[in-house]
Amino acid sequence: MRKLFFVTLIVLFSGSLLAQPIFNLGVKAGLNSSKVTVNSSEFSSESVVKAHIGAFGRLGWSVLYLQPEVYYSAKGGKVIERDVSVVERASQFDYSTIDVPVLVGLRLLDGGAANLRIMGGPVFNIMTSKELDADDLLDREYYNNHYFGYQYGVGVDFLNFVLDARMEHAANSFYHQPGVGIDKNRTFMISVGFKIF
Repeated sequence: MRKLFFVTLIVLFSGSLLAQPIFNLGVKAGLNSSKVTVNSSEFSSESVVKAHIGAFGRLGWSVLYLQPEVYYSAKGGKVIERDVSVVERASQFDYSTIDVPVLVGLRLLDGGAANLRIMGGPVFNIMTSKELDADDLLDREYYNNHYFGYQYGVGVDFLNFVLDARMEHAANSFYHQPGVGIDKNRTFMISVGFKIF
């Protein structure tokens, strides 16, 4: 099975090298639904919806391509502390990052004006702002200045328009406060882009 997988990749890559190379630059914007995981039964979390905006490039051949991106992304969530002796208290947190994913993509269906793609790869996140609501459950000093993760998803191109849907999973924690139990964030992203050329 492994040999078949590698042979298929080699055939696709070899065939794509003979095809016309592609180079695109474009802009994109969309929505994020982000939520943190908690590793303590004393806490739960809820997701929030924010936005992202940025640019992307695409370099490759007809089937295989590399897609680096850079965009500003607003994220956040809500952590709820459960305590039977007092009323539950919730802490809303918001933060923003500059995200730099480097994705490898594979075009599955090429319909000329429209095609279907899959993609995946690492993403590097640099924290640019750290906000908390006015309670004492969370503390700004426990935010990490950067973290990394990975993204994967599907996309559709139609003429110069691009529609992507992706999941992002953090590989390390963006917030580390002893006793609170916030672990890592997960973000579902949907974006619309336009290829300038």
